[in-house]
Amino acid sequence: MTERTDVVELLKAQHTRIRELLDEVAATKGDERKHAFHDLVRLLAVHETAEEEVVHPFARKNIDGGELVVKDRVEEEEKAKRVLSELDDMDTDSAEFLDKFAALREDVLTHAANEERHEFAHFHKVADRGRLENLARAVQAAEALAPTRPHPGTDTAVKNVAVGPVAAVVDRTRDIVRKAMG
Repeated sequence: MTERTDVVELLKAQHTRIRELLDEVAATKGDERKHAFHDLVRLLAVHETAEEEVVHPFARKNIDGGELVVKDRVEEEEKAKRVLSELDDMDTDSAEFLDKFAALREDVLTHAANEERHEFAHFHKVADRGRLENLARAVQAAEALAPTRPHPGTDTAVKNVAVGPVAAVVDRTRDIVRKAMG
C-alpha cells in the first residue's frame, strides 16, 4: 500500500489477501497448509484489532445506524475469534480442522462482504479523502502493535488497549519461537 491509500482501499486490499489465504489453506496440505493457516490467523488478528480500535469507532459516530452496523460486525468477529482460537491448536490436516475451517471460511467471507457493504461503503459519503487517509495510517499503526492471535472478548477499543499490549508481546514471542522451531 502507498502512503496515500485511504482506509477503504487498505481494508479491501486486506480482505483480498484474507480470501487468498483462505483459498490457500483449503487447497494445500501438510506444512504448506500449516504456514498458510498461521499467516491467515496473524492477518485476521491484526486486521480485526485495528478495526475494533479505529474503524468501528469511526463507523459508530459517522454513519447512519452505525451503532447497529458495528454491533453486528463485532458479533461476527467474536464468533470467528473463538473458532480461530480452537483451530490454532489443532492439526491442520485433521478432519476436525477441515470441517471447522470450512465453516469459518464461509463466516469470514460473509463478514468481509458485510463490512464492505454495510460499513465501508458509507465512509466516502461521510469523510473526505484526507480523513480517510488519516484513518488508514491509524489502522496501520494499530496493526503494528496488535496481537497476532485471536483473543475472544477483546471486542472494543478499550478492551484492546487493556489486553492488547500484553497479548501482543506474548503472541509475538510465540511467533518467534514457532519460526525458530520450523
